[in-house]
Parts: sequence; C-alpha cells; structure tokens
Amino acid sequence: MTASAPPTEPDSAAHHVWASRYRHGAERCLDDSLHRVACALGAAEPDQAEDWTERFFAVMQSRRFLPGGRIIAGAGTGQRVTLANCFVMGAIEDSIPGIFRALGEGAVTMQQGGGVGYDFSTLRPAGMLTDGSGRTASGPVSFMQLWDSMCATMTATGARRGAMMATLRCDHPDIAAFIAAKQQAGALANFNLSVLVTDTFMAAVRAGQDWPLVFPQADGSLAVHGMVDARALWDRLLRAAYASAEPGVLFIDRINRLNNLAYCETIHATNPCGEVPLPAYGACVLGSLNLAAFVINPFADDARIDHAALARVAGLATRMLNKALSVSGFPLPAHTEQALATRRIGLGVMGLADALILLGLRYDTENAREAAAAAMRTICHAAYAQSVELAREKGPFPRFARDAYLAAPFVSALPAAIRDGIARHGIRNSHLTAIAPTGSISLAAGGLSGGIEPAQSSIVCRMIRQPDGSSRDFTTINHTVQCWQALGRSALPPAFVAAAQVAPRAHLAMQAALQAHVDNAISKTVTVPADYPFAAFRSVFDEAFDLGLKGCTVYRLGTRPGQPVKTQGTGTAFARR
Repeated sequence: MTASAPPTEPDSAAHHVWASRYRHGAERCLDDSLHRVACALGAAEPDQAEDWTERFFAVMQSRRFLPGGRIIAGAGTGQRVTLANCFVMGAIEDSIPGIFRALGEGAVTMQQGGGVGYDFSTLRPAGMLTDGSGRTASGPVSFMQLWDSMCATMTATGARRGAMMATLRCDHPDIAAFIAAKQQAGALANFNLSVLVTDTFMAAVRAGQDWPLVFPQADGSLAVHGMVDARALWDRLLRAAYASAEPGVLFIDRINRLNNLAYCETIHATNPCGEVPLPAYGACVLGSLNLAAFVINPFADDARIDHAALARVAGLATRMLNKALSVSGFPLPAHTEQALATRRIGLGVMGLADALILLGLRYDTENAREAAAAAMRTICHAAYAQSVELAREKGPFPRFARDAYLAAPFVSALPAAIRDGIARHGIRNSHLTAIAPTGSISLAAGGLSGGIEPAQSSIVCRMIRQPDGSSRDFTTINHTVQCWQALGRSALPPAFVAAAQVAPRAHLAMQAALQAHVDNAISKTVTVPADYPFAAFRSVFDEAFDLGLKGCTVYRLGTRPGQPVKTQGTGTAFARR
C-alpha cells in the first residue's frame, strides 16, 4: 500500500491552481493538461513518440512526478512562452542605455513566464560622479524601483505573479541601503533580496575587523569608498531579516567553488527563489518528485520509501526535463545559447514533510534527516546515471570538458560507476538536481507540502490569484492529516510537526543533509515564532554558513503582512517567490 494524492474536487484549491495557471483551451482537468505535456515531450523522440508519450503521461498521471509550472502551462500550447522557470539576466551595464536595455530584457523574459535574477553590484553607488555628465549617481536601489514597477505592470497582464531576485555584493558602497530597501511596508514588493556574502567578509565579521566598501574605477582597479565595522554591518543585515525576512544571504564564494562549471563560468545571482545559481543569461527547467507517493505501508511500523521505484521514476523524469529543455523556446538569443551550451536541469522533490509523517518520522529528528538524505541520494545518482546514458545517445553538453568536470567537488564525490560513465561518454546535463519551493505544483498535486519545508499547519488558508487578477481564499487540510483521518483516527498523526515548531537548527540541518546530493541549490525558509528572541535569531545565518549551505532565508512569523499562506493558530507562513 502506498499513499495516494487526495482527489481534486471542482471547487478545491488544487482545481483553481490548475484552472488559473495551467489550463489551456478546452482542457477539463489537470490530467488533460499533463497529457498535452506528455505529447509535446514525447514528440521530440520521433522514432518512439507514442511509447515515450505513454510513459511520460503515466508517471505524471500517478502524481509521482510533475514538471515545473512553466512546462505544464506552456508545453504543447503553441504559445510563445518558455518552459524554463529560472533565469539570471546579463550584467547590467553602468550607463543609462545599459540600464534600460537590461530592464527591457527582463520585461521580455517575464512576459514569457520566466522568473529573473539580477546582480545590481555593477551599478555605481549613490553620490558617485557619472562619466562625462558631471551628475551624481542615484545608486542601485533607486534603479531597482524601475524593475519593481515593470514587474508589477507585467503581473497585471496575467494570473502568474512576476518574480525577481536582486543581489548586491557585501562590499558594495550601497550595501546598507540595499539591506534596508524592504524595511518599509510595500517597498520593492516584486523582489526578493539577497546579499552576496563572501568568505572574506565572514572572516572579518568573526575577527571583528573593519570592512572596505569598494567599487571599480574606469581602469578596473578598486577604489575604497569607506570602511565599516564588519560586525556592525552583519548586525544590520540580521536586524533587517528579523524585521521583514529580507534580505537573505547567498554564500557566493561557496556557490562558485562548488559549481560543476567553475572552469568556464562565474555566478553572481540566482533565480527568484534561490534554488538555481546561474551565470549571466543562464536558464534552467525544473521538475519535482512526490516523495509521499513512494511511501509503502504508510503509518505502519514497517513503512518505508520504495527506493527502486524512486530511482526508476527519477531516471524517467531526468529524460523528460532534458527533453523539455530541447523543445523550449527562450526569451533572448543569449538565453538560448547559454541554456543549450550547459543543458542545466533541476530535478527536486515535493512532499518531503508528508513522506516523513507517513513514515512516522518527526521532521526535526536525525532519523528523518537520514531518510530524506537517502531519498535525495537515490534521486541524484539516478539522474546522473540517466544523463550519462543520454550523453551516450546524443552527446554531452557542448561546454563539457572531461577532466575539469570530473574534478568538480560535487562530481568527484559521485559513485565510481557514474564517474567512469562520465569519463567514457560525457554527460548530457551540467547540473541535474535543485529543490524548488513547489508552491503551485504541490497544490495542484493535491495539497502536498512544498519542497523540503515542514508542514505549515494541519489547516491552511491559501490565497490564490485568479485569471482576472483578483484573489480567492481556500482552506485546505494537510494531506497526511486527511490520510490519517481516513483510517478512522482522530487528532493528528504522531509524527506531525508544524514549521514554526521546528527549531532553526533542525531546519538548517535538514537543508544541509539534502545539499550533499543537490548540485544546484535548495529553496528553504527557516521559520521561527513571532516571539523568537533576536539574541537567538542572530546565530541562524552563522550556523548556515558553518553547515556548508549555499544560502539562507529566515522568516519570523507575522513580519510579512499580506502573504499568500496563513496557518491556523500560528500566524502567517512565508515562502520566497
């Protein structure tokens, strides 16, 4: 016996997510949409189109795997949309023409459904003289207002909310203004903000050293614009995050050091939710395996994950995402070139919290972390093995350099059999795993928990945007609670624990346990109670750094009014988007 997804009722949250975001033409239900997707991807294998279409549809119909929302919404529609969820845009040239050119590229990308990331570190700080005109610069935060307005305008044209990530280096002279940019309610509402934190900065914080704020001069040398106390700057960031969940941090040196393609690219930003670090004009397609659907004998003493089935489906899902990358259009020629040169995909999970509850494991225990890591290891190894097979069939990704790729830290830790396969045949995709928040597809799949987050609550009120731009509230009961009560039992499953009841250290430990098997990154929010003391809060980012994470976002309940998810009795839940 395995756990099945709850039925999709006509007036349920799942139905409305499908109807407002994924339905095309005369489609009557999510299965109709998924059949369209299967046909579009299967047709890309002309010699075996019918067979692949059948296999792709079967795995999606079972809800064991769902591709990312852009694939479900766009594949097979004939519309000019991209199937990639994740983009990072090119470097913003520090000039008025360059700024508006970058703004226009972002608008085109969002018009086709992509979420975008930008590094604003290339823009000169406020007060610095501009070249030739004798005027002074207004700084990167002022220009971010243009992007925010553009995103709001693009959002008004459809049901999908625009999403952007803005990053700034920790040594940029305007870093304090960037940290404070979202402290006023409603400011930069379409952005997530992340500070690019370097190893050198963390060392300066811990040593209590002064920290130089620098910006390049015309000749490329760095001019020091001032000195600040590193601990004071770090404290300012922590207090801003405590007040509003913004900004998060990206440990950028670690991201670049662990990048499988460190030999040919440098990363300065991520997609809006942080799970895919990308180079300039990089793009990635996403998909998620439903871990709850692989639990055998749920709630029983011998409950377990079917790893053999998980590996099989992960391999098939890898082929599907690789095929989605091949058939997708991209907003800009630079996106097309970068995406097809590296062929990044991001296979992740949803329903982790549900799976753990079905297994009888509390999210905040070592046994839960071991089970989650084992599942992600199975997925990772199956995905890499399949990508080697795809390379044998179709050739490796164009920027593959065997010795340099095999020397990458993540690749060097793979099993010998996979590394041998890469050495012989290459690999089709430079990156294969990423864990997204899966807010919409986990709802469409029947109200599963998103990504690797703990359950939000036993009862959740979700605000869902409608096609006309309005919003509607839906109350949903946690999937595992429904399964438990269907067995005639009352109260909550014994292993049920809500996000706000999980200690920050346990949130981080779960992220770290999975990061070992994720070559991209993980979208994860550490949720703490509203009354969580700042003295304890301030250690969370330090612990994230010490655990080897690539980034960290912390949300204190109730500090972000108007969020789309509310939990019964515990305030407001938050997910970066």
